[in-house]
Amino acid sequence: MASLNLLPWRERERERKKKEFIALLLGTIGLGAGLIFLANTYVENTIEKQEARNSFLQNQISVLDKNIEKIKDLDTTRKALLDRMSIIEDLQGHRPAIVHLFDEIATALPQGMYLTSLNQTGDLIRLTGKAESNARVSSYMNRLDQSQWLSSSNLNLIKIEKEAQDKDDNSKLRDFSLEVYQKTRRGDKS
Repeated sequence: MASLNLLPWRERERERKKKEFIALLLGTIGLGAGLIFLANTYVENTIEKQEARNSFLQNQISVLDKNIEKIKDLDTTRKALLDRMSIIEDLQGHRPAIVHLFDEIATALPQGMYLTSLNQTGDLIRLTGKAESNARVSSYMNRLDQSQWLSSSNLNLIKIEKEAQDKDDNSKLRDFSLEVYQKTRRGDKS
């Protein structure tokens, strides 16, 4: 029998399997690298899109913040205007009241009596003056109470002057001080 040498055939088979293994290994490495590259590209694109969205949202938020500031400024301006309108309406409502106040105080004043000062704090009016008798002060208070613009007169003081005490009883002047409240009549246009 002739001898067969199988050694070169085995060597070639080994070389072929080795090349096939290396080719499969390189193909797997290439495929893995390609998949990693695609995954990396996808993630980077997703991140870029999200950053673009975030940037857009930040820009919109800053625009809305500016609008909110403008709205706050407008609200402040609106409130100031409403306050001014309220003050003007209040002043318009009280404008005739001062005329009626002085008219009532002067009209109610009886003869033999005069005022030396008039002070107003809010609705409270303090009147001081001189009168020939206590009855005139009482009459004046009654007239003030009957007025549609004044109410709740309150006598604080009646005092006889010292110089007048030495003279005749009829010529004595009495100092008086009284308080009266001004009625606020918003509905009146007269």
